[in-house]
Amino acid sequence: MAKAVIGIDIGTTGTKTGIYDETGRLLGSAFEESVLIYPKAGWVEQRPDDIEGSVHRTIRAAMETGGVNPSDVAAIALDGQMGGVCTIDADWNAPTHYDSWLDNRCAAYLPRLKERGMEILKASGCTPSYNHGPKILYWKHEFPEIWSRVRAFVQPAAYVAGRLAGLKGEDAFIDRTYLNFSTFADTARCRWNEDLLADFGLDTGKLPRIVEPWEIVGRLTHAAAEATGLRQGTPIAAGCGDQAANVLGGGIVDPGMIYDAAGTASVFSIVLDTFATDTAYQALMTCPHVVPGLYYAMAYVAGGGLNLRWFRDAVCHAEKAGWEREGRNPYDELGRLAEAAPPGADKLIFLPHLGGRNTPNNTDMRGAFIGLTWRHEKSHMVRAIMESIGYEYLLYLRSVKTLAPDLVPTRITGIGGGARSQTFRQIKADILGLDYGQLDRDEFGTLGSAIVAGKAVGLFEDIAATARSFVKTVGEPVEADGANTAFYRDYAAYYADMLEESAGFFARLSALGRPLSA
Repeated sequence: MAKAVIGIDIGTTGTKTGIYDETGRLLGSAFEESVLIYPKAGWVEQRPDDIEGSVHRTIRAAMETGGVNPSDVAAIALDGQMGGVCTIDADWNAPTHYDSWLDNRCAAYLPRLKERGMEILKASGCTPSYNHGPKILYWKHEFPEIWSRVRAFVQPAAYVAGRLAGLKGEDAFIDRTYLNFSTFADTARCRWNEDLLADFGLDTGKLPRIVEPWEIVGRLTHAAAEATGLRQGTPIAAGCGDQAANVLGGGIVDPGMIYDAAGTASVFSIVLDTFATDTAYQALMTCPHVVPGLYYAMAYVAGGGLNLRWFRDAVCHAEKAGWEREGRNPYDELGRLAEAAPPGADKLIFLPHLGGRNTPNNTDMRGAFIGLTWRHEKSHMVRAIMESIGYEYLLYLRSVKTLAPDLVPTRITGIGGGARSQTFRQIKADILGLDYGQLDRDEFGTLGSAIVAGKAVGLFEDIAATARSFVKTVGEPVEADGANTAFYRDYAAYYADMLEESAGFFARLSALGRPLSA
């Protein structure tokens, strides 16, 4: 019996493929960087052929590096970017490039949607942003000739799955884990919001059917088998969104568990046992979990990890050169610097929104050091940068307590570069008052998709139990220091006030003119 499963993660920066056995052991993997296209200011696209080709090549490379026999592969599943849209025609060809979640050309269609923002949030789980709704309206109104050819709007993972299976436009699908980004979904009931669609001159005609992640949507065609090195007829599961795959792959499958994806962005997720939306603060998105009956609330600081890179390059450039000459990791050294400063960084506060605030949305917000004095050193500054993420997470937790007052947060589980830092883990644990464990893997999206693939063919029966069994923490979790948790309360309250009170100043700053070019 074939017992290997393949998970493919179509991310913004690149495509990853991982092949796993029935115990969760990684057999082979491959990565290919994405080709992003910027035709105009604010436009971000990808060629659908490039996305599909990257899947072909990474599957073949992973099979070769892992020495896996095609007959041993039981099924494949794909996850991918959640907020953008691909178009398909009746023959599952793409009339347009992929309209990325980073693309804001649809901005003119946001104000009317935002007028219905609270209604959309309550139904879909997410306030209107540059996601499916305004993008669909953009293509309808700006390009009627393309609109007439579009059979359905799908996401990149579904687009590639359909190509691999030789599907037709009438077979278009979206799995339920994407629905919070759709604008027009009744997420809790797993159906389209037909009344809202009608109010915007739309219907379900160009929307895909909603499926479970493990539904087998097709089987590998002869051409796709030739391109990937897999066996013709290999089952293809619908898959899920990339964040949903990461949450599942990280074993975050029990209510109250917090997931910290500490990479370029700092992404906070917590598992909920009911669909509840953040109407009070509008900071959290409520997303369907792969595990039936569960959801996860998510918010993020877009450049949370990028801020440390900025500090490394702009402020510690001389030290960085020395660290690298001596073979020392600059991020490890930044952690040591932060550890040398006391909690609260001697009353230095950092606002981490150098590129604007995302959750809740404030594009005028910028970064700042508050309280800087002559006594402050680089150690205080880097600690303040780390503490700012903890303060943000505490604000997200405040939102969680409003939308799910009976939920008890249990522990934090972290992945990414930031989770490798003992100091950064301790800071977050202390501010949130929760223990923090680091997972023993670096890749979770492909693992989550592989679990979905295994579920589709009966290899895994209970996906939550499977996910729990596949991941382990590294060493003992970092324990929250109760004294520090109490100490940080006033700092976190001050931080929250600073965010609110500085909004007007940042709006004025944004409106200031620029110097004339020479």
